[in-house]
Amino acid sequence: MAHDSPGPIPGPEGPPIPPGGPSPAASGQAGAPRKGLILATLCVALFVAMLDNVVVSNALPSIDRDLDAGVSGLQWVMEGYSLVFAALLLTGGTLGDRYGRRRVFLIGLGVFTAGSIACALAGSLTALIAGRAVQGVGGALLMPGSMSIIRHVFTDDRERARAIGIWSGVSGGGLALGPAIGGPLVDTFGWASVFWINVPVGIGGILIGAWVLPEFAERRGRFDVPGLLLGVPAIGALVFALIEGPAQGWTSARVLGAGALAAVALIAFVCVELRVAQPMLDIGFLRDRVIGAAVWGGFAVSFGMFGALFFLGLYMQDVLGYSPTRAGFASLPSTLAIMIAAPISGHFAGRIGPRVPLVTGLTLCGVALGGLSFYGEDASYPEFFWVLPFLGAGMGLCFTPISVAVMSRVEPARAGMASAVTNTARELGGVVGIAALGAVLTGRLSSRLTELLADARVPADDARRIVDASTSGGGGGIGHLGGTPTVVRESATTAFMDGLHLALWTGSAMLLGSAVLVAYLMRDRPAAAGDEAGALAKVAA
Repeated sequence: MAHDSPGPIPGPEGPPIPPGGPSPAASGQAGAPRKGLILATLCVALFVAMLDNVVVSNALPSIDRDLDAGVSGLQWVMEGYSLVFAALLLTGGTLGDRYGRRRVFLIGLGVFTAGSIACALAGSLTALIAGRAVQGVGGALLMPGSMSIIRHVFTDDRERARAIGIWSGVSGGGLALGPAIGGPLVDTFGWASVFWINVPVGIGGILIGAWVLPEFAERRGRFDVPGLLLGVPAIGALVFALIEGPAQGWTSARVLGAGALAAVALIAFVCVELRVAQPMLDIGFLRDRVIGAAVWGGFAVSFGMFGALFFLGLYMQDVLGYSPTRAGFASLPSTLAIMIAAPISGHFAGRIGPRVPLVTGLTLCGVALGGLSFYGEDASYPEFFWVLPFLGAGMGLCFTPISVAVMSRVEPARAGMASAVTNTARELGGVVGIAALGAVLTGRLSSRLTELLADARVPADDARRIVDASTSGGGGGIGHLGGTPTVVRESATTAFMDGLHLALWTGSAMLLGSAVLVAYLMRDRPAAAGDEAGALAKVAA
């Protein structure tokens, strides 16, 4: 499939830079060896940021014991990073576009490293959550800069697609390797080790990046302060409501207040961005159907996969009885599939466009989640092993074409903003997926467990306490029922599996429906005569 309307979307600064990219001077005249070193530097920094996003999950029981965190506290150890990261991604992309991608990327890596040190040295739950928030600030600064540097350095479309494929494979590998690396680290060196491993990599990345990464021309003009003041609370309040909803209840004052703040701030943000001369988010960017389809694809794959994988870890440890280390190693087939599929997807996206690999990836993810629903509490690893490569391959096929589709349709001056929008959609997809699929799982778990305990003639007051304990933290509470009678544990496990299967079916339906939608939006559409005339007129002008 040929790229649909390959020209970039013009920004407010003036005529767009041609699709081939900036001039050699702007791209630092990087030769092949230097380009490889640039890509390696970006990949290593991104790998650590992605790894840290999930590796902490293996350390949660140890953190709970040492810092007396409780379920709510552990949730904020995980989500404190995501909340700040998602809220500031768009700001990070805009800062890079305006003040220099290299500068903001290196600052972000430095902040992330400092946050890792703060986490490793934390002696209280409050200090640990604060350190995670600092890590989120750093991640939000370095992530958009990483992609926009690739957009400038790799100016050929196919070369850029291959580079994005490698970059996506490394980022996906960081996400998938988190459990496999985190388990042995925690078992051997304690929970602080999952943060200490970031420090030498971060320092090395700053030193090498300062030497090898090129800088690019800055966008001049006034910074969109109103957009910043409205965009951060809009996304931050939305993520906060989604995080707190499963734990506090969707009708609680805190959740409803955060939701109302998010809605008001988001509406005001859109109104402001439509009026300012140089907006933080160019709303016209989202009117492009291919970009819109890619952004939705990123949201959908994160919704289905990260929501489901969160509960897959609970299934392996709380139901099948795997240790953190064993559960981490059990995920390695999906890790390998991601790292193989992402570069392959980049190759095909560069040759035939992003539509086919993205639709294929969404479909594979949907089929894999549906396949997992066939297995229950007595499943052995060889029985459901086949699903894991499908999960990984589907994710790997999605990551690259999403970035390729977006980066091929914006001018380089807005690459940071475009990358930030894409990554914000992915991050929101993951948070929404965990909240939504968690609500599905918890609702089914609660109703089914109530029925089973009533059948077992458990007193009503005791049954309510058991149900509350089992549904705390989005369904992960069944791991705390080890000392209860056998009938309670068996009932809780059966109810959990019923809820998990319903959540998996929901995620599968979301992914398969999104595959159809993306295939439709990214379809080839013959250009009308008026469109061709308009394009010729623009060229002549």
